[in-house]
Amino acid sequence: MIENEKDLEVETAAEAEVTEEITEEATEATEGKAKGSDKKKIKKVEAELAETQKKLEAAEAALAEEKDKYLRMLAEYDNFRRRTAKEKETIYGDATADTVKGLLPIIDTLERAAAGLTPEDIESPLGKGITMTLKSATDALSKLSVEEVPTDTFNPDIHNAVMHVEDDSLPEGAIVAVFQKGYRRGDHIIRYAMVQVAN
Repeated sequence: MIENEKDLEVETAAEAEVTEEITEEATEATEGKAKGSDKKKIKKVEAELAETQKKLEAAEAALAEEKDKYLRMLAEYDNFRRRTAKEKETIYGDATADTVKGLLPIIDTLERAAAGLTPEDIESPLGKGITMTLKSATDALSKLSVEEVPTDTFNPDIHNAVMHVEDDSLPEGAIVAVFQKGYRRGDHIIRYAMVQVAN
């Protein structure tokens, strides 16, 4: 496309030179230097001048059209580049969230198993295995920058209230119980916390 633009510029410059030469010839003819049969030459030169002028205008219009196409293509490429960069930024976070979402039920099961262990069970090989596996899973979440959703006060943006209780001894929006932990990675909620809310 750039080669076409250069060709058009060269062609336009050449046609401008021809137009200038023809104009000089026409000027000389009209100043009286030409005689008798030169009137025909003058008409011929004027016709050539008009034709060259049309060609010049056509070349300038084609050049403007090529420039417009080039600028549009440049803008489309710039939009594509920005869109691709944005997609690359979000793809890792989305893939991590999807993977973690699949592992959360396993972590929930390990937490329930660890909560049901008695002090004697904790010292048994099975109890040690459960606690070590749970610790490894929570460490892996930390490395992926995944953290638990805080459950101090109810927030509809990060909590899912499934039960409600009236209790005057508790402040408005206090979370009474957590049925399922919520997790987030930065501002992206992977799973909402399932809670019981007071008042």
